Amino acid sequence: MGQTSGPNPGADGASSGRAIVIHPVLPGARNDAGRTAEASLEEAVGLSRAISLDIAEARCVRVSRPQPSTLIGEGALEELSSVVAATEAGLVVVDATLSPVQQRNLERRWKAKVIDRTGLILEIFGERARTREGQLQVELAHLSYQRSRLVRSWTHLERQRGGAGFLGGPGETQIELDRRQIDDRIIQIKRQLDDVRRTRSLHRDARARVPYPVVALVGYTNAGKSTLFNRLTRATVLAKDMLFATLDPTMRAIEAGQGRRIILSDTVGFISDLPTHLVAAFRATLEEVQAADLILHVRDIAHPDTEAQCEDVEAVLRDLDIDIDSDGRVIEVLNKADLLPEHERETLSTAVRRRGHDAAVISALTGEGCDGLMELIARRINADRETMTVKLDIADGRTLAWLHSHGEVLEARDDGAHLFVRVRLHPNDAARLHRQLGIATRH
Repeated sequence: MGQTSGPNPGADGASSGRAIVIHPVLPGARNDAGRTAEASLEEAVGLSRAISLDIAEARCVRVSRPQPSTLIGEGALEELSSVVAATEAGLVVVDATLSPVQQRNLERRWKAKVIDRTGLILEIFGERARTREGQLQVELAHLSYQRSRLVRSWTHLERQRGGAGFLGGPGETQIELDRRQIDDRIIQIKRQLDDVRRTRSLHRDARARVPYPVVALVGYTNAGKSTLFNRLTRATVLAKDMLFATLDPTMRAIEAGQGRRIILSDTVGFISDLPTHLVAAFRATLEEVQAADLILHVRDIAHPDTEAQCEDVEAVLRDLDIDIDSDGRVIEVLNKADLLPEHERETLSTAVRRRGHDAAVISALTGEGCDGLMELIARRINADRETMTVKLDIADGRTLAWLHSHGEVLEARDDGAHLFVRVRLHPNDAARLHRQLGIATRH
């Protein structure tokens, strides 16, 4: 193996964005989830293009026996060295988890910068984060990852990628950091994120007092969550055919029908082999999913790997103590139905109708099925509400307005002195009527 030192992180090849993407096909790898090696490679290429890399070459590499020092065997290493030289690529993306030693050895062998799947996703997140919270979470994930790259043979952080990500060359702050300084910064960020969690908790408490039910969108990246969010809220959240087009969570209040307002929350997309650094760093954001009244699991039903993607999302949800099979809050939203052949769409719609109230077939792009989805959301939200008759003084317009804003008024009649309002309320609101307003009710 050649011992030539790796390239300067600021080399022209990396700066120009020319890259090679490699998906190592490892023994017993993700294929057991139904995802083909070619599909995994295509996803890795999509991730690379999400940060505007120019993909000069993309290929799967069979690895019968992973090598501790390089992961990839000698024959493939030699062949790829020729490809890197011929394409003048300054960056090689390895769609697998590399140890620090493997990463360093590959850089020396190929004379190009090397990042693994975790580094690539962190790079994307570094570009996408816009809010202070998102930036803190990304920085925490970056530092946790970088700390693991500090191996004994690297005497200083000049070997680390600097700036917000890995591709822009060494930044002064990163060069000056040592492990203790990284640890100090991690502690500082975690304290700031604790403040974020407390703030989010206060916001949730405030919403609970209103209360508007929260409906969270979750799903594999590029499943169409942001497009659906825009369709239902008439908002303009960035929605592109791009992996991780949006990162920071967004919330909007909308009318859900049957006189009920809800808060719709768009969250970060999930992905296979989501780095543990990111799952931990984004815990504050993912807590919004845990606290939601309903969870819409948005799936790209037209994607050839839709079942494998579904399993990946369910695995992350299980990490959040949300079991799709037993948690009654989950609605499966089968999106991009417009991309299916007509006979497949009809078969799918028939199967969903038989399932009842836990799934919907839609196209967020065309709007097909979205009205039905909103009706399903309204039915699920209203399922636990109590129907009662409230007796008011006929001049008590304030309480009447409160009933209209917090419940579904089914009927109102008066006898000249009193108003009798038949209304459907959440149990918490019904209790509030009794406890705080002293209003007499009957079912």
